[in-house]
Amino acid sequence: MATTELEGPGPDGLSARATRTLKAVPRIWNRFWRLVSLYMPKRLYARSLIIVIAPMILLQSVVAFVFMERHWATVTQRLSQATVRDIAAIIDLIETYPHDADYANVIRIAQDRMQLKVDLLPPDPLPPPGPKPFFSILDDVLSSEITRQINRPFWIDTVGNSNIVEVRVQLENKVLRVFVRRSQAYASNTHIFLIWMVGTSLVLLMIAIPFLRNQIRPILTLAEAAESFGKGRPMPRDFRPRGAEEVRRAGFAFIQMRERIERQIDQRTAMLTGVSHDLRTILTRFKLQLALAGGKAETKAALNQDIDDMQSMLEGYLAFARGEALEDPGRFDLEAYFQKLSDEAALRKCKLSTTLSGDPTVHVRPNAFARLLSNVIGNAFRYAKTVEVSADHGRGSLVVTVDDNGPGIPADRREDVFKPFVRLDEARNLDASGTGLGLSIARDIARSHGGDITLDDSPLGGLRAVIKVPA
Repeated sequence: MATTELEGPGPDGLSARATRTLKAVPRIWNRFWRLVSLYMPKRLYARSLIIVIAPMILLQSVVAFVFMERHWATVTQRLSQATVRDIAAIIDLIETYPHDADYANVIRIAQDRMQLKVDLLPPDPLPPPGPKPFFSILDDVLSSEITRQINRPFWIDTVGNSNIVEVRVQLENKVLRVFVRRSQAYASNTHIFLIWMVGTSLVLLMIAIPFLRNQIRPILTLAEAAESFGKGRPMPRDFRPRGAEEVRRAGFAFIQMRERIERQIDQRTAMLTGVSHDLRTILTRFKLQLALAGGKAETKAALNQDIDDMQSMLEGYLAFARGEALEDPGRFDLEAYFQKLSDEAALRKCKLSTTLSGDPTVHVRPNAFARLLSNVIGNAFRYAKTVEVSADHGRGSLVVTVDDNGPGIPADRREDVFKPFVRLDEARNLDASGTGLGLSIARDIARSHGGDITLDDSPLGGLRAVIKVPA
């Protein structure tokens, strides 16, 4: 016979099901907030407005509900009770005490003391009941109070915007008709409260929105300055820390960071330039000494080749240093550059096709960007016979794609070629005079513009290089 094992209490005294439920709560909570963040606005200004408006709407909704539930309904019920109590008192006067034939005293007392207009009609049937209004607290409360206090056939008319409410009560041999001012049985000043509530909210929003805008503007200015620095552009002239204390501190920290980075770049560039210059002087002296010294021609040729290799490496050092140097942004014409590429492809006997979409003029550091393109496209010319270059400039970015039919680079070595002084032993490699700095300089220039270079397989069978920079 099969048995079923019941879930017993866990080590913390809870059942296994309760334990699983408690463990699922954080996951459900995180999923809920991810869903909320998906539909939340992404800009700080919009989120700040939500932070201000949402509590205000929630507070006013609670206040309005409490007012409707406690004040409006309660006051309307008490007013209706008092009005029906006066009508019941008039009925008692008519049926209990002696009166004139035309009920003149009863009508006078009702009008002077109770502010009710009373008429006694012949004992005709009451009018048929009209349709109930969709939302009328007065109709419900007044009907229930007449039923409770008078308990006789009645007919009321509360529909419409009239200031008068008509009530008819069936007596023994007559019909009592009473006209009551709506304000006597109904709390009619609700709209004043709502107007004041909405009006004060609008005034608060008119104050809060400009204040928030003034507080967020320094953050946007700081973001623009940081973005310009990331793209290698000069800092805006009107930038200075302003706004709240935390924003000012962030602004001053950004300025200090930029100054430290620029000082470090200048020091590195000066050091590399100085070292390369000193070593080049020594190499020139070596060449002179070899030219004046005697010896075998083969030995001198080998030594001259070593000196030439060292000279090439020093030129690479200097090129790397120049890649780090600062340059003012300017306009770069892609059409003119592609025309020069066509001439270079003809000299190298390579087949070149270029396509350009969007604005041909981009805002970059012209010399550095030309060096970036030359290093990447020149590398394609060196190893391929067919090269395709396409440029797409639009929506704030420039994408240059370089495809070739060369040997390509293995997927696991594509990041290595961007490291300084790395030379591959197989497939694509730099020529004998290379130093392994070409692609390093190219990626460094791309990243100084706020972009990057990636490598992938080309539809032509070789390598694809994709250059993306903001422009």
